[in-house]
Amino acid sequence: FRTSSGPPTHAVQNPATGEVLGHVPEMTTGEFDSVVQSSEDAFDNEWKHVPVQQRQRVMLKLQDKIRKHTDDLARLITLENGKTIEDARGDVFRGLEMVESACFIAPQ
Repeated sequence: FRTSSGPPTHAVQNPATGEVLGHVPEMTTGEFDSVVQSSEDAFDNEWKHVPVQQRQRVMLKLQDKIRKHTDDLARLITLENGKTIEDARGDVFRGLEMVESACFIAPQ
């Protein structure tokens, strides 16, 4: 995670009410380039050397966290996107399906 040096900042609004939920800084081009480089370095120097079974364990932990926090994630989606809670739960479920697929796609 990198903290942006922004300004400017952008308001995050609840589209249903117009309420400002918070502000997020705009990432600079230099910050973006730094994050991309850091990600590439992490993959090249660390993640690609992690055995498949260990990677799967990481994804299974993510899967568990998504399941445990489905309602919290759905509430955030509802606040930030104006979706109904049921639509938001569906979004979380579709994301969970992607994580589940990632857990079992890798060759054994």
